[in-house]
Formats: sequence, structure tokens, C-alpha cells
Amino acid sequence: MSNEKTKSKLSLNLILKIFAYVILVVYAVFMAFGNKLFNPMSVFWRSLNFLGNAGEFNVVIRVISYFIFCLGASWLLRTILKLLAKPLKKGKAIVDILCSLVKYAAILSLLFFVLKTFGVDTTAILAGIGILGLVVGLGAQPLVADIIAGLFIVFEGIFDVGDIIVVDGFRGEVKEIGIRTTQIVDTGGNIKIINNAQLQSIVNMTNQLSLAICDIGIEYGESLERVEAILKENFPKIREAIPDIKEGPFYKGVSELGDSAVVIRFAAGCDEGVRYQVERDMNRQFKLLFDQYNINIPFPQIVLNQPVSFENATAQQQEAANNFVEEQKELSKGFADADANSF
Repeated sequence: MSNEKTKSKLSLNLILKIFAYVILVVYAVFMAFGNKLFNPMSVFWRSLNFLGNAGEFNVVIRVISYFIFCLGASWLLRTILKLLAKPLKKGKAIVDILCSLVKYAAILSLLFFVLKTFGVDTTAILAGIGILGLVVGLGAQPLVADIIAGLFIVFEGIFDVGDIIVVDGFRGEVKEIGIRTTQIVDTGGNIKIINNAQLQSIVNMTNQLSLAICDIGIEYGESLERVEAILKENFPKIREAIPDIKEGPFYKGVSELGDSAVVIRFAAGCDEGVRYQVERDMNRQFKLLFDQYNINIPFPQIVLNQPVSFENATAQQQEAANNFVEEQKELSKGFADADANSF
């Protein structure tokens, strides 16, 4: 039943859009070729062509003409701005604000045109609005603060539409930066709307590569040097199997001596949007690798059988392991500086 309602709603929206487009096209044709299509002195043409002031006009037709012109021009300008913003990775927030300004300007222009059609002195209204705006502005400081903060966010490039940010513990992708508010959507599709002036503690996760961390435990009886030699040999295959990794993976060494396992850590650089998926992929690839070389990943258990005999590292593996550890320290120095708390 819900699918049928959704389809009917989509069909209705499509019909309304087509109807609106037809009206805009017909209106544009009338305005462009009206002098040839209609009698210049006819009431209909004088009413439709609001640019001309000669003769009487029909108020209803004139209001409809203003309505189509203002909303149509607003839609056209916003469409052009969005098309120009599509190839841009940055600057979409500026386009969003410009679109909002165009929309509000169109509504205000329509209001004044309609009032003018009914003979209202719009000059006096503008003067009154200026005084009223001064009075209201004194009591609307939070609104002004939101607008100013939004402008600073956009023009200073703190973050942009599409960036992944963390605000007060809420992590999500910036969906829209408006004049007054910013919308952030998390991985579950939940949208958080925050006033621009309240965006004070922000962590932009998109400006640099993020760290994908993978901790895996091996048994105490396993030769660490043998494991490190195997890792050195197979790291290129791990990188090839996970194309989302931009830098690494890197072996960071032993991060913990746990109750039942020696925990070793791996790190890789990737985009923030795929960080969790890269961590899952790394867990999978290292599990497959350890299975291939009979490297046990332990878990708490009561051993009732004879202890497992482990293989010792050969002299060649020991040398390869030492070289590998030093090499990985050197390669991953930048990662340790980028997120010291993780290491």
C-alpha cells in the first residue's frame, strides 16, 4: 500500500512539474512575440505585458503575469547556479546561499508588484520597512548572528557541502548550508539542523586523509618476527585488494600485550567517507592472510589438550622482520603526527 502511495505521489509531482514547465514556455513565447500575436491595444496584452504602462489592464491577468514572471525567473536563475556548481568540488555552499537569496528576492519582488497593481504606494512601504527593520533588528540579534556566521563559514571555507564534519559528537555529511542554518545528515539518514551561530566546535574530517585502524591479536607462542616477515611479503597484495586505501597500509608494531594475545596494529590512509568500510576490509584481508600462513588469532578459552607447537622464524625471516619494522616506522611517521592519540 505504501509503495502505491509513493508511486501516485511521484506521478502527481511529475504531472505538476510538466504543467508548470508548459506554463513557463507558453508565457515566455507570449512575452517574446506578443506584439505579433496580439493586438497591442487589447486589454489582454496590456494586462499580460507589465512592462508597458499604456491603457487600462485587467488586475487578475496582471497579477498572474507577475506571479509567473517572478517565480519563473527565480527558478531559472537557481537552476543555472546549480548547473554551474555541479562540476565544482568546493563552492557549493556559496551557490546554496545565492539560491536562497534569489528565492527570497523573488518573493519580495512579487509582493511589491502585486501591491503596486492594486494601487498601493510602495515607496512609502519601503520607507516604513526601513524603520521597522531597524526596530526589529535590535530584537533579532540571534537571526543576524546566524546570517553573519553562515557568511563567514562559506567565505572562509571552514567546510563545504559534501564535507564530513563532527559537531558536538554528531558526525555526518554537510547536506546544505543556508543563510540561517546548516543541515548535516549521518550514515543512518538522520538530519540534524543547527543554527550557524552555534557551529563553534567543528572537526572537518574531509580536508586530510583519515586513519583506518586495524588491531589483530596473535598467540603469545607465535613468532612475532615470522609474522612480520610474512606481512612484509604480502603488504602489496593487501593494498591491491583494498582500492579505497590511499596511503599504506602501514604496520605500527605491537600496540598491546593482552591477556591472551599479542595485539599488533595496522593503519591506512583513506577518505573519511569510506573509513569504516576500509577498516572492515582490512580485518577481512588480514584474517585471510593469517589463515593462509597458519597464524592463530586467539580467544579466551580453557585448553584441555596438548599445547600447540609453533614455528620459529628463520634467520632470513628475522632479518626481513627487523628491516620491515624500521621501514614501516619511517614510512608512517606522518600518520603518527596526524593522530598521536591513536598510536
